[in-house]
Amino acid sequence: MVDTAPRTHNSARKASDAQGARSGTSGSGRAGTLTPKVDVAALETQLLGDWADVRRAARELAGRPDMQKVEGLSLADQRARTFGQLSLLVENGQVHRAFPKDVGGEEDNGGNIAGFEELVAADPSLQIKSGVQWGLFGSAIVQLGTERHHQKYLPDIMSLKTPGAFAMTEIGHGSDVASAATTATYDPETQEFVINTPFKGAWKEFLGNAGNDGIAAVVFAQLISKGVNHGVHAFYVPIRDADGAFLPGVGGEDDGLKGGLNGIDNGRLHFTNVRIPRTDLLNKYGDVAEDGTYTSPISSPGRRFFTMLGTLVQGRVSLDGSAVVASKIALTIAIRYAAERRQFASGDGGGEEQVILDYQRHQRRLLPLLATTYAASFAHEVFLHKFDDVFSGATDTDADRQDLETIAAALKPLSTWHALTTLQEAREACGGAGFMTANRLTSLRADLDVYVTFEGDNNVLLQLVSKRLLTDFSKQFAHADAGVLARYAVTQAADRAYHAGLRSLGQTVRDFGSTARSVGWLQEASTQRELLTDRVEAMVAEVATALRPASKLSKKDAADLFNSQQNQLIEAARAHGELLQWEAFSDALEQTPDADTRQVLTWLRDLFGLGLIEKHAAWYLMNGRLSPQRAQAVTAYIDRLLRRIRPHAVDLVNAFGYGPEHIRAEIATGVEAERQSEAREYYRRLRESGEAPIDEKTLTKKKRP
Repeated sequence: MVDTAPRTHNSARKASDAQGARSGTSGSGRAGTLTPKVDVAALETQLLGDWADVRRAARELAGRPDMQKVEGLSLADQRARTFGQLSLLVENGQVHRAFPKDVGGEEDNGGNIAGFEELVAADPSLQIKSGVQWGLFGSAIVQLGTERHHQKYLPDIMSLKTPGAFAMTEIGHGSDVASAATTATYDPETQEFVINTPFKGAWKEFLGNAGNDGIAAVVFAQLISKGVNHGVHAFYVPIRDADGAFLPGVGGEDDGLKGGLNGIDNGRLHFTNVRIPRTDLLNKYGDVAEDGTYTSPISSPGRRFFTMLGTLVQGRVSLDGSAVVASKIALTIAIRYAAERRQFASGDGGGEEQVILDYQRHQRRLLPLLATTYAASFAHEVFLHKFDDVFSGATDTDADRQDLETIAAALKPLSTWHALTTLQEAREACGGAGFMTANRLTSLRADLDVYVTFEGDNNVLLQLVSKRLLTDFSKQFAHADAGVLARYAVTQAADRAYHAGLRSLGQTVRDFGSTARSVGWLQEASTQRELLTDRVEAMVAEVATALRPASKLSKKDAADLFNSQQNQLIEAARAHGELLQWEAFSDALEQTPDADTRQVLTWLRDLFGLGLIEKHAAWYLMNGRLSPQRAQAVTAYIDRLLRRIRPHAVDLVNAFGYGPEHIRAEIATGVEAERQSEAREYYRRLRESGEAPIDEKTLTKKKRP
């Protein structure tokens, strides 16, 4: 979808835009019409997506005071409140959607995530603690266990009778799960696994429910049988008795107060000769017979490991969506406030102060973030459908799962980083009012801070994406470690076929150095797509070229060479994620039936796309994709887009559909407009009374000759 505005001469267009800014009309809309009007209700429905009913129900629940965060509670009281709210979720039936039907679930994977991520509006601690209990601990039983585990453990997990922890992360290895040091050694004489953490670096750390509430855990450990290490597998391990005391051989510590999410009792666990039955190995992808013989339906240890981890991708799906929800709430607060808050004389001679959203700099601060939030929201909906298709079995091939993992690793970093940026900018844009806890921005930012490092550190996830990009550059990269990748001599530099997850890339890139085209060139969707696509392709090809000498190097030197390109690969992966968001936004335009709304969304999509090009202008200039004149035109057109979008900003955040019970920020309720109205009325009456004091500046001017 391209901007349908009529192409006019530059000077005439500037005059038209200026007149539109003064009169409330716009020369950039359809000829002879007023500024397009956003159909807020229809746009809200579109943003709710295909699980609209689930989201509405979850928002109704999140709007209940008994489900919401209470600021200022002690650590113990906040934890107790959050744990109590889990019981309310059980009573409401919210936690059963993703579980198998034969244990009382609904097997609605997409709906489960859609409802779950909306809990951010109530309290991020509630969202994450429920995610630990049912999205990680419970889901691991579903995805990695078999029927016997489902029947034995899931009913009590679903009812909260068995609170549990997800013990994957180790303090010494973090995101490098494959190198976990905890061991589960099979003893054929007793038909038990013996769980051990051999040193402190192997302690399981940062585990929700481990500090106090959990009585069992899914523990990830190296499975050793008959002297052979078969790699990381998952085991069901009881950790506490009915009185809350650690069971023999199990130890741990409470992590205590954190920078956010203090409704969750994070803690660490360690194990010394803890014995569990052989049958408590979650054996969907690997099993051990009574005599210790290991079998697996997946022969490759590497593929088996990534298949097991891939089944747990829903955590990244939900974090992506939850971060988008938080960004929407932050922008609703900041933009509503900016549309009412007045500061400094407007310069029109009438004595009125100007609404701060009318200042260009304020628009520059908030409206690009709004555009990115829309892009992230539309991309998440596509992502959620991909997840549901895979986990429902509708399209569950190895390729589908790889695509899902790549999309997750690309989008979760972008949305969580964006949420932190948005919350901070929104806080600053609201001045001192934004710093007040009552207006939520600081609290939300503290709670979402850790989103960028759990369920995979963002930079590590982008490395996974970059490996996929290299894999698609040459299938010879599949299942290769860093040394093998680096030694690969690139012979197919002209083969540009990168799999985007959402769609296949491989656009034909034109010569972008010409300055002959008008600024209208930038408005074309094909132009933006080519520029964004070319950056991904060119960066990957550049790395591949840099790695060409590696074929003649030792394994260590080759790995060092690959490491020297790590930053470039991560940047390429990030650019790939941004392209996915842009594509999803463009696709969403085609699904917007109302012409006026589609026009405004097109401007917003252009703001997102051109904002990416402006952000990376140095790359485009250095690589000859843009001339200096074209780069200047990008910035000039962005400024024009800001003026066009400004009248619709409040409608665009209202379309997010969050009510005052979700926003819960005084400055977003209209109270600022009331204050400003009262002040303006006071000064109006004072002027009319004739009793207004004389401004000293006026007297000074009169004395001048």
